[in-house]
Amino acid sequence: MVGDSDIGDPDDLYPPVYVQQMAEMRTGRNRIHIDVGVPHGQAEARVAAALASGGTLVSDRFAPMWWTLADPEGNEVDLATWIGRD
Repeated sequence: MVGDSDIGDPDDLYPPVYVQQMAEMRTGRNRIHIDVGVPHGQAEARVAAALASGGTLVSDRFAPMWWTLADPEGNEVDLATWIGRD
């Protein structure tokens, strides 16, 4: 579901980007953290592709709802399926 502060393609050709308030303010690099919605059936393959490209797994604690990944500079993104949420 795309809310008022989220970014979604009106034609549903591309995955939505979700914007959430963070618990604490970050400074310097990695100041933002985005969630990218992916189809449940593609999530594990996309996680594997990100890891094969040099990313790291920060947490899979909430999988299969979402995985938190980071690029080599520590910038984080959640790949989210929303399975099991709300």
